[in-house]
Amino acid sequence: MRHDVTFPLYVEVDQIFNLACPASPVHYQFNPIQTTKVSVHGAINMLGLAKRVRATILQASTSEVYGDPTVHPQTEDYWGHVNPIGPRSCYDEGKRCAETLFFDYYRQVKLNIKVARIFNTYGPRMHPNDGRVVSNFVVQALKGIDITLYGDGLQTRSFCYVDDMVEGLLKFMSSLGAVTGPINLGNPAEITVKELAETVIELTGSRSRIVYCSLPTDDPRQRQPDITKAKAVLDWQPTTDLHDGLLKTIAYFDALLSEEGKPVES
Repeated sequence: MRHDVTFPLYVEVDQIFNLACPASPVHYQFNPIQTTKVSVHGAINMLGLAKRVRATILQASTSEVYGDPTVHPQTEDYWGHVNPIGPRSCYDEGKRCAETLFFDYYRQVKLNIKVARIFNTYGPRMHPNDGRVVSNFVVQALKGIDITLYGDGLQTRSFCYVDDMVEGLLKFMSSLGAVTGPINLGNPAEITVKELAETVIELTGSRSRIVYCSLPTDDPRQRQPDITKAKAVLDWQPTTDLHDGLLKTIAYFDALLSEEGKPVES
């Protein structure tokens, strides 16, 4: 079923994973008003559905609720450092408002909620024009074109392979009703963006050059999840290291680009 979550949905379900929202800055800044609507109106509509059918509902929140953090690594009790009127705020504040709505529904109507704060997921089936750093670097390296690195490349990120993330979300959904979160889900292995670019070049055997561009407004300097709560409460931690995850991601994009390059049969 294809549906816009900014409008109400009427189905009969037991569980709801509210994952709807563009996650790449390129995409969510393309139409920032609609991005905010997806997060806020979408949350209201999905919470309304969960209330009607008494379903458990999981919110895909984000590490972006921490903004450009002054606490490192980020724990769930950190309130964040977010610019509420910047170009990223449609996503950051939209997700923060969605969390507010989830906990208000939990307190007011006793809804069974789960709030996961997701950190930088990557892996096969990402769109080649996704716009996030892993897909950008891999596609550029495979094409042999310049790898665009924003800022000095010393900003850090922590990348979680998609299989690990899915397992974490499923474990969270199946946890006891009293487990509401928020819970960080991500891989605490921290790496600079420059190191990521160099690793992708090495693994692809690419001759791409790294070129430096200006850093976008409000781009966070550090990002690393503290997953102590996920380990203790969900018995979850990622098992795929970045090297192995990147190899699988590169293989996917290599096959995809090869298929796109084939001539169309008449």
